Amino acid sequence: MVNVTDHELVPDHELLDDPEEIDEVLAEYDVARTDLPKIKRTDPALPDEAEPGDVIRIVRESRTTDRAIVYRLVVS
Repeated sequence: MVNVTDHELVPDHELLDDPEEIDEVLAEYDVARTDLPKIKRTDPALPDEAEPGDVIRIVRESRTTDRAIVYRLVVS
């Protein structure tokens, strides 16, 4: 079986496990956790330990800003 997270086109998906860091992100964007865009728990790019309710940081390469960081809320 192929591990999709090893593919060069799949951006890094990082589980945020520090509640203070999550609070800082939510405050920076002035949103509630439930306002974040959603990502399904079954998405093959997610870390294995991700559970519904967790926040994921996705770091993508960008032509305009070198890298783009986005956040997603894991849902079932």
